[in-house]
Amino acid sequence: MDDFSDVKITRRDLLIMSAISASAAAVPSMAGAQEASTPAAPGIPPVINKVSINVNGTIRQLDVDTRTSLLDALRENLHLTGTKKGCDHGQCGACTVIVDGRRINSCLTLAVMHEGASVTTIEGLGNPGKMHAMQTAFVKHDGYQCGYCTPGQICSAVAVIGEIKQGIPSHVTADLGAPPPMNAEEIRERMSGNICRCGAYSNILDAITEVAGSTT
Repeated sequence: MDDFSDVKITRRDLLIMSAISASAAAVPSMAGAQEASTPAAPGIPPVINKVSINVNGTIRQLDVDTRTSLLDALRENLHLTGTKKGCDHGQCGACTVIVDGRRINSCLTLAVMHEGASVTTIEGLGNPGKMHAMQTAFVKHDGYQCGYCTPGQICSAVAVIGEIKQGIPSHVTADLGAPPPMNAEEIRERMSGNICRCGAYSNILDAITEVAGSTT
């Protein structure tokens, strides 16, 4: 067994050895960083497809990249900017539109997947001269502050009332085997995918409850 009892290392020697070790360890990392900065190979060229979609009652013919989301097609191709791009990951609900009677996050689906579909955006629900009942209720109850999430909130709210009237279950009512109730708990559960960063939830609930009561 080796005897290291006579080996003496000063503090200065230890610092020198540590510096050398750290420099050696950094060399592979720097090489990796150089490789990472190398330009990637050219990507696959876009594939353009024709798609026909009924948007707010009008048939629209589009030539879109097959990778284009429905959200981007609405905003960039059709210039319907009422539908907002929030998280772009399906987590905030700002991009909610109604497709064939069902609400969806338009950022999570491709435009080419909706050939022949009927899409309703906030512009299709109403305008300042002729507002939808839900839009009127949101104004009456101050169901918004900054307004960024409001188009998605309103589209989702309109669809929620339709879901309840059709007896479509939610997480709250899925195991009850009975028609879903039109109450605050049910509405809150169904609207939980639409985030309001300003926190106007109670006012949004009041607006939906008023419209739900007038349509039952």
